[in-house]
Amino acid sequence: MFENDEIAGEVTRGARALVVCPDIRRARSGADPEARLEEAKGLALAIGLVVADAAIIPIRDIRPNTLFGEGQVQRIATDCELHEADLVVVDGALTAIQQRNLEEKLKRKVIDRTGLILEIFGERAATAEGRLQVELAHLDYQQSRLVRSWTHLERQRGGFGFLGGPGETQIEADRRMIRDRMGKLRRELEQVRKTRELHRKRRGRAPWPVVALVGYTNAGKSTLFNRLTGEGVMAEDMLFATLDPTMRAIGLPGVEKAILSDTVGFISDLPTQLVAAFRATLEEVTAADIVLHVRDMANPDSAAQKRHVLDVLTELDVIDGEGGESDMPIVEVWNKWDLIDEERRIELEGLAASDENILPISAMTGLGVDDLLARLGQLLTEGARLHEMVLPASDGQRIAWLHAHGEVLEDADGGEGEQGPLRTIRVRLTEKERGRFEALKD
Repeated sequence: MFENDEIAGEVTRGARALVVCPDIRRARSGADPEARLEEAKGLALAIGLVVADAAIIPIRDIRPNTLFGEGQVQRIATDCELHEADLVVVDGALTAIQQRNLEEKLKRKVIDRTGLILEIFGERAATAEGRLQVELAHLDYQQSRLVRSWTHLERQRGGFGFLGGPGETQIEADRRMIRDRMGKLRRELEQVRKTRELHRKRRGRAPWPVVALVGYTNAGKSTLFNRLTGEGVMAEDMLFATLDPTMRAIGLPGVEKAILSDTVGFISDLPTQLVAAFRATLEEVTAADIVLHVRDMANPDSAAQKRHVLDVLTELDVIDGEGGESDMPIVEVWNKWDLIDEERRIELEGLAASDENILPISAMTGLGVDDLLARLGQLLTEGARLHEMVLPASDGQRIAWLHAHGEVLEDADGGEGEQGPLRTIRVRLTEKERGRFEALKD
């Protein structure tokens, strides 16, 4: 898919990688450096690399040419030789110049966090939409790094003799081709977005509420999705096991059917190219009735991961950035309960008991899943008000809808109307259910 991209061509499965995590003092995100290093190793493993060694390298002053100081670059080179590393993974953003200079000094391929995540997304995207999004993000990243590939090339001079100036350089031609391709991809993605919007509107007219799973990557969303739906969605202990959104119907107490949506996992420092490219995918969350925030409570960096997820939800206008308030219910699912030691579990149980929208579960064993389903059913049916409907007896579709999705207290003869016999139906409906019922007229 990316013919001109050096990175995609040279990061091969089975290659031995040295993972380095720069700990930049003035740019620390609050995440524990050790946790960040483990995550970086997980990203490398997710693309099939063999982690030969990993290290945290503190950086006081960023060097514009190499990011690291001269002594630190030498240390990385020594470690590469010692551990026979084929490439170096830098868990941070590198400029094109920094990447090129490091490769020259280390005599090895160097890939930064953005390039690595793009590699993973490029390999995992399964749907046509996902592949379009990944290619757009990759091209956006690639065009800033053309200097690495083409600085030594230039087309022939144009014209004759001294009259012609220099012809179009290869880098200019390549940038033009990339811009043209990106324009085409954006038009195709805009059509996808419009189609997705139509599907959302159609679901809005349909009777089924939507529950969206969100969470940090590898928090266990797909495992929970499989537990609730009985489906076989890919669920592995690796980062970004799920990229393309998946939607399935589930039954809930008091609700005949709901739609459960599994979304791409969030991650700190997600490449800006991917934030834009995957916005259409994450827009599914904005149309949900309930958001299930799945958290990996066995991860020591769980609190920082929660902050990153809330930041993304704020960007999507799902929650208010100042107060963290939301118009839709957000249920925190404290997953991997079976992996937490007893002392920590007792401490967390006290916190969970104070909030009915925090539910400890284990998606792997099924612990607490029934309580989660009960809470979802309660949230989707609470606030129901009593309505009295007078409908033509011939309107079987809407009468059946009320019986299927509301709490019908009475269905009686309503006399005669202009169009024939009528039915009087007293039924409890939530505001959203009432809206969906009204939409059935359209």
